[in-house]
Amino acid sequence: MGILIRLVITAVSLWIATLVIDGIELTADSTTTKAGTLLGVAVIFGLVNAVLRPIIKTIGCGLYVFTLGLVAILVNGLLLLLTSWIADQFDLAFHVDGVLPAVLGALLVGVVSWVLNMLVPDND
Repeated sequence: MGILIRLVITAVSLWIATLVIDGIELTADSTTTKAGTLLGVAVIFGLVNAVLRPIIKTIGCGLYVFTLGLVAILVNGLLLLLTSWIADQFDLAFHVDGVLPAVLGALLVGVVSWVLNMLVPDND
């Protein structure tokens, strides 16, 4: 149940990013299609983060230390850009136009997800 809640929180965060940031687009027609697309993109984003983030952190450990972790902002943006590309391969109506919208979107998704996760009670 916790995974489904996190999935919905990520989908809501991505939806807010499409509303706020120019360059992140959700081009689905109906509300149900938009919701399905956002859930699909949230799954892709979660898988990309779960698989690639630990590898990138391990390989780029020195760069993370050297920049005091600021390179993580760029990495998160690039992972969102990769998510957009993968979503395009699955014909999902979600697109990120470039690196700057991706970085801003990743920042917004991270902050909104953090706030929503704080509001949702955890059973642990």
